[in-house]
Amino acid sequence: MSRRNFHVVGKDVRKVDGRELVTGAPAFADDFPQPNMLYGKILGSPHPHARIRSIDTSGAEALEGVHSVLTYENVPRARGPVGRRADLFNRVPYTRAGQDYPEPSPWDFFLLDNKMRFVGDRVAAVAAETVEIAKKACALIEVDYEILTPVLSPEDAFAEGAPIVHDEPDVQKAEDPKRNLCASVDVYLRDVEAGFREADTVVEGSYSVPRQQHAQMELHIAISYFDEDDRLTVICATQVPFHVRRQLSQSLGLPVSRIRVIKPRVGGGFGGKQEMVIEDICAALTVATHRPVRLELDRYEDLTAARCRHPMKLTCKTGVKKDGSLTAIEMIALVDAGAYGSHSPTVPTNTGNKNLPRYRCRNMHYRFDAAYTNLTVSGAMRGYGTPQGSFALECHMDETAEAIGMDPVDFRLSCTVVEGDTDELSPYIYEVKSEAPGDETKPEDVAWPITSCGLHDCIQKGAEEIDWARKRKEFDKYNVSNPVVRKGIGMCCLSQGSGVAGIDTANATVRLNEDGSAILFIGAADIGTGGDTVIGQMVAETLGITLDEVTVYSSDTDVVPFDSGAYASSTTYVSGNAALKAAIEVRDDLLTIAAGLMGEEAGNLRLEDRQIISSRSSKKIPLRDAAMHSIYKNKDQIEHTASHVSPVSPPPFAAQYAEIEVDTETGEVRVVEFVTAVDAGTIINPQLARGQVDGAVSMGLGYALTEELMHDENGVPMNRGLVDYKIFKAVGMPKMKTIFVETYEATGPFGVKAIAEIPTNGAPPAIGNALKHALGVRMRDLPFTPERVLRAIGKMK
Repeated sequence: MSRRNFHVVGKDVRKVDGRELVTGAPAFADDFPQPNMLYGKILGSPHPHARIRSIDTSGAEALEGVHSVLTYENVPRARGPVGRRADLFNRVPYTRAGQDYPEPSPWDFFLLDNKMRFVGDRVAAVAAETVEIAKKACALIEVDYEILTPVLSPEDAFAEGAPIVHDEPDVQKAEDPKRNLCASVDVYLRDVEAGFREADTVVEGSYSVPRQQHAQMELHIAISYFDEDDRLTVICATQVPFHVRRQLSQSLGLPVSRIRVIKPRVGGGFGGKQEMVIEDICAALTVATHRPVRLELDRYEDLTAARCRHPMKLTCKTGVKKDGSLTAIEMIALVDAGAYGSHSPTVPTNTGNKNLPRYRCRNMHYRFDAAYTNLTVSGAMRGYGTPQGSFALECHMDETAEAIGMDPVDFRLSCTVVEGDTDELSPYIYEVKSEAPGDETKPEDVAWPITSCGLHDCIQKGAEEIDWARKRKEFDKYNVSNPVVRKGIGMCCLSQGSGVAGIDTANATVRLNEDGSAILFIGAADIGTGGDTVIGQMVAETLGITLDEVTVYSSDTDVVPFDSGAYASSTTYVSGNAALKAAIEVRDDLLTIAAGLMGEEAGNLRLEDRQIISSRSSKKIPLRDAAMHSIYKNKDQIEHTASHVSPVSPPPFAAQYAEIEVDTETGEVRVVEFVTAVDAGTIINPQLARGQVDGAVSMGLGYALTEELMHDENGVPMNRGLVDYKIFKAVGMPKMKTIFVETYEATGPFGVKAIAEIPTNGAPPAIGNALKHALGVRMRDLPFTPERVLRAIGKMK
């Protein structure tokens, strides 16, 4: 479908769930309590590495109001068609990572185990009449631990003789657990050493990024119960309802046909809910008690026992010619997977394949090694590995530009990709990957074409908006005479993806009512991003009706068709394509019926403003007439289901710019202005897209300046809540400007590409580069706290 004047697409229409959210109508998981409901609580390990010698639950079980205490010794496993019958001693390995089957993540987790691998790991679970009773019961459980030496860094994990985090024999799909190696990749394109020899200058740099936590408003919560047909129903805050259903079946022994997962509105996900964090243990308590159970993590549990962004140490090395052309790029990442391998084989692939290919370079090397440690479990988070690589690579590219005396903007314009270029690296390190290039297969033979790219426009328009050239010179002069408060300006360029090529699957059903309105059934999980709205806009545009005439049902595994879920920036691109296909089939049926009613050729008809109009005559009929004819004359309600799996993942592109002020006496960094210029193809709903950019930038600013999950020297988490885990606040936000550089991506519905993740990636490198401009010192470790700034300029040891 080519670009044209749209009536619904490209407009700022109101969100389909806006009314229920602003009026306080029941919308979220906690708004649906069940009769006779119990309350769950998890007892977490106080030790980062320990084995349970013995566990005594008698005191907890004797407490009035306690209905079940589960440990590794009595984990229920349902059998047969009815959930109330259960076998004990359920030990089944699985992953909680919400990914398509077969999951690339290791099956290294057990519902409950006798070995603890991080502080907060599950020791026991309690179901009781109240939360307070459940907490008391947890305190009454007596555990005798064999304390084991913890592994507290990837370097320690890979050291000879290191303790083994996963020494159990039944772990599956981890690369080499005896060496604490969760996953790795090592891919070369052509000859990087020859590229370095060819260069006029070779630049090297090392960088590190910390754990970042999602800090979403709605904590992890689930309510589970058996319905009137004795089917297990789980209402939960999740991004992946169909994956949760499949993994519940695996972990509990219930057939998929006996499980229903409902995702209501979600109060923030950001990747943290692309994981079955609590749904399995909540459901296990329901299986054990045959009572409804509500389980919610508190903020401390969410910070320590949920998921976080993968911390990494990265090294970059680049060969460059004096004219700015690149001869070789190498990136090596040492990754901390934490105690379990959720997403650790895939997150670090993005660190390379969502960053390196935006630069034109024939010789590349990317490697990562992800280590098991006894620290907080890493997982999916907005950007999914890309922000880590963006920080390292974009700081490194500024250093490379400086080494040859080029302006950072001019340098990137000289060596970044344009439409028609190809991505040769990603096919070898993607989740669906080709064989490593050998003598018979050349990288160019399997390269992915870049079919739309507005990166150079993003760089230029962003530079113009922030007044780059003038401020670079002006701030240089200012800083000479103002030693206390320094000014700086920095930039970076970015790329991401639109879904997971060859893997992410979406289905959608469009049903036409007799009045010409439509019902859309989609499995896509709207987690506050506006997915239901923008996909509804696509259907409305295709059928010539308004969004108010499209009713959207989503994310109930009993009601809607399968969808992989809300992650990898896939909703608008992948799920939108499925809905568009279904809507086109409905439209074509309508036009065929109308052609008979009007005496016209179907190819000469179009749908517009609730009417079917001939382009060759003045004839037109209400859309309702064709819909009524189909149902009442033809006895056939028009309804179509369509699927979509994209063979490609077209990258959105962006450039981000930061203007900062640095107080050299306090170390405080203030972001004065932040500009994002983004190419996300066609913008379906500008207001929602702008909200996505603003929220992503806020998360990026926190990653750059304030956020870090920390552990003490014994592996115990130090952040107790949002008082000492510092997310960026509204009062600290800079002046912000978003520029949409619209291109047309032919593989996307209405020309769309992804937008939700890419704006997260640029604040750390843009601010890091601005700090170098302001202070003359390169800071290589996130976050840029006042203490680190003072150390960098020599004012603090």
